[in-house]
Amino acid sequence: MELAAKTWPDLGAYFDEESLALVPLGSTEQHGPHLPEGTDHLIAEALAREAADRTGYLCTPTVNVGVSVHHRQFHGTMWVDAPVFRDYVESLARNLTYHGIDRIVFVNAHGGNVEHLREVGRRLRDVGDAYAIEWMWDESIPTLVSELFEQNGPHGGPKETAMIQHLAGDLVRGDRLAEAHEGGATFPTDDSHQNGARTFYDAIDNSPNGVFGDQTDATAEKGEQLFEAATEQLCELCEWLAEREFDDLMAEPHV
Repeated sequence: MELAAKTWPDLGAYFDEESLALVPLGSTEQHGPHLPEGTDHLIAEALAREAADRTGYLCTPTVNVGVSVHHRQFHGTMWVDAPVFRDYVESLARNLTYHGIDRIVFVNAHGGNVEHLREVGRRLRDVGDAYAIEWMWDESIPTLVSELFEQNGPHGGPKETAMIQHLAGDLVRGDRLAEAHEGGATFPTDDSHQNGARTFYDAIDNSPNGVFGDQTDATAEKGEQLFEAATEQLCELCEWLAEREFDDLMAEPHV
């Protein structure tokens, strides 16, 4: 059920019966020479909408710009500062709690958002307003990702390439897959850590073109496998969350 496509009486009927919502979040940032800058939010929105269609739960509009300052050296990358992002997402979540939602799944497709979404979830839980959890699609299907790709990458790699080939193949520069692989890097790179310390801050510190892994190993067929498996995981998560007693989701009292 897509919030933006419904009338307020229709939504009122939903809020009378249900208390769960999906909030898709991504980014608008460089994804190498072969993928669109909207890669992350396209993936998040597609997964959230598909899960909403299959389960009947509510899907909000997508948050398209996230915490992406670590890609700023590449043309077109957009970002908001981390504190602004956290406050914005928390305010958005409180919109939902005002209408009666008390369980939120942040359907996330951008690694830079992860820690901030978890902090928002903690804020909401600590005051007893809602139980909000961050879900990252590739972390729900790690075995499949490993089976499909011999040389994966955390950003702009074959898993994201395959997903966009499946979801929006016309946006993929297929003639640049080899260029992305040859001009990028594997991960982690040899100089990414020193004596146990992470020594890089930006993607360009490790990869000249901002991406990692072997993009030539991606296909739309593999993307479809990833999409179906991740959607199934998301649907199961929603059902699990909807079945929980709200009090059981809240923080334990002080001992």
